[in-house]
Amino acid sequence: MTEDLIPVLGSPVSVAEVEARLRDHPSVAEAAVIGLPDAYTGFALKAFVRLGPFLQATPKELVAFCRQQMPAHAYPRQVEIVEALPRTASGEIDRRRLGDLELTRMRQSG
Repeated sequence: MTEDLIPVLGSPVSVAEVEARLRDHPSVAEAAVIGLPDAYTGFALKAFVRLGPFLQATPKELVAFCRQQMPAHAYPRQVEIVEALPRTASGEIDRRRLGDLELTRMRQSG
């Protein structure tokens, strides 16, 4: 698995395309998508979203927004709204750190 393509049900899903779709929502300022291990699909997509100032959206609304225009395997099944996204030293969103944090959470909860 590369950070740019995540295999879901055997088909590669472009992280950039999913993030772009999320940013098309009027309330979304930034988005980052990661793949999490899933027994059924291989990987399941999870999005982390930072909303714009004074804007609102629910995780359920954002999943539905993506689902309207994306193939069934390509939209995120989970969306988490965050205050900020981690950055690399060069200022890019650090998806690897998000994945590590999420896997740690999963191990601690179950």
